[in-house]
Amino acid sequence: MLAAKAGAKFVSPFVGRLDDSGKDGIKIIEEIRLIYDNYNFNTKILVASVRTADHITRSASARAEAVTVPPKILKNLVSHPLTDRGLEVFLSDWEKSRQKI
Repeated sequence: MLAAKAGAKFVSPFVGRLDDSGKDGIKIIEEIRLIYDNYNFNTKILVASVRTADHITRSASARAEAVTVPPKILKNLVSHPLTDRGLEVFLSDWEKSRQKI
């Protein structure tokens, strides 16, 4: 609230570090959003220290404007063993069908 009252354009809570200290980092994002909405602040929420894909999903649900995402987490978002296996099966079946694109 103090950052918003001081005119900050962004506030950047470090959710992973908050979690490490025993706090619920995403709960704090939700509280910040509620306060900013209640007082009509224009300060944007940029979530940092993201450690899991769940942090990203929950940050979006809490209506944070942005998140910083480490490459490892980003890769996990676009890759899943079931998707990879499904693609392998599809491509194999396509080859067997001898169809042309």
